Amino acid sequence: MINRNMTIEKPKGTVGVLIPGLGAVSTTLIAGVYAVLRGLAKPVGSLTQMATIRLGKRTEKRTPMIKDFVPLAKLEDLEFGGWDIFPDNCYESAVKAGVLDGRLLEKIRPQLEAIKPMSAVFSRDYVRKLDGPNVKKGATKYDLALQLIEDCKHFQEEKKVSRCIMIWCASTEVFLKPTPVHTTMESFERGLKNNAPEIAPSMIYAYAALKSGIPFANGAPNLTIDIPALTQLAREQNLPICGKDFKTGQTLMKTIIAPGLKARMLGLNGWFSTNILGNRDGEVLDDPDSFKTKEESKLSVLEYILQPRMYPDLYGNISHKVSIHYYPPRRDNKEGWDNIDIFGWLGYDMQIKIDFLCRDSILAAPIVLDVVLFMDLAKRSGMSGIQEWLSFYFKSPMHAPELYPEHDLFIQLMKLKNTLRYMCGEEPITHLGLEYYD
Repeated sequence: MINRNMTIEKPKGTVGVLIPGLGAVSTTLIAGVYAVLRGLAKPVGSLTQMATIRLGKRTEKRTPMIKDFVPLAKLEDLEFGGWDIFPDNCYESAVKAGVLDGRLLEKIRPQLEAIKPMSAVFSRDYVRKLDGPNVKKGATKYDLALQLIEDCKHFQEEKKVSRCIMIWCASTEVFLKPTPVHTTMESFERGLKNNAPEIAPSMIYAYAALKSGIPFANGAPNLTIDIPALTQLAREQNLPICGKDFKTGQTLMKTIIAPGLKARMLGLNGWFSTNILGNRDGEVLDDPDSFKTKEESKLSVLEYILQPRMYPDLYGNISHKVSIHYYPPRRDNKEGWDNIDIFGWLGYDMQIKIDFLCRDSILAAPIVLDVVLFMDLAKRSGMSGIQEWLSFYFKSPMHAPELYPEHDLFIQLMKLKNTLRYMCGEEPITHLGLEYYD
């Protein structure tokens, strides 16, 4: 059904991009945007900047750029700010992260040095491998939330932005399960005031964002906003939310390869995955409780794509192992190694080996950019609550409680583009194709 009534506000003014965690991913994004604006590089990996979208029949040959089809904010209209437990400005943080070439950073040094982190909400109870001096003080978690709300207000006034998006790019927190504290806004706010241990710092940021009228996206596998109290608050505030866990290296490969195996009805005996990573993310995941959060995110992908209950002969007895090893010399250049044991006709065994020598923040930065721009579009379109159409970007995409999550990368991409078509009154693409041969 074509939507002829959706009104999309024009992207007037500047957009504040508020980021908890001004580390490797964030500084790679921010430096990258400034580099693109200076003509020093291309925004490779970004659908909003480089992808086209087909409209109508193939014979019509209408394939505009996505950024020309939907009214997205422009890169020059983005204003960056955020929080971090370390006081380094964005230039200093980018140099320490070691992701981008120093010669490139020097060309945009003044813009990066101008971005200094606000003091962060942080507790080592939730991220045990890190500690830093730039941390807020408060008697209760509710006090800390009020400080974040004031930070958001001050940023908007100081930078004169017309609207904001908050996107979590900080570390993976220890594994948490939903509890009664997370059920209603009343129980959640009571938990904030009573310093409930079930409320992690990321939840405080999400609460502060929504209370400030700011959409929130979760780039880590933390529970964060994926709880009834905050999803309901987003609906009440008419704000979009999405997450969780940016899909970058090894899981990206799984969501590309597993759908191919299933499409050809090739069986799978086992999938062994290991990673080595040396940046701050790797150090945090060296803690078993933080790794548990990441493991839950990474392990669920194959089950939902392959549907073993529907195909027990092919996928009913898979051995799926995932590990991450902190290896400092590798820094941000993550290596994901996979051994895939498959079988084909008559049950004969075969193997696939993958050694993905990737750059974690290089893959994550364009995801952050796209999510920010699409979330701003969703807000201006009056869309609220969970934005499942952005599942393309996440390992553990948020979804309605009664639904299973869609992990197939190609279905996710079709969902994303069909949503854009729907928003602008274009027919969804079914790829049926029979009309060309009638």
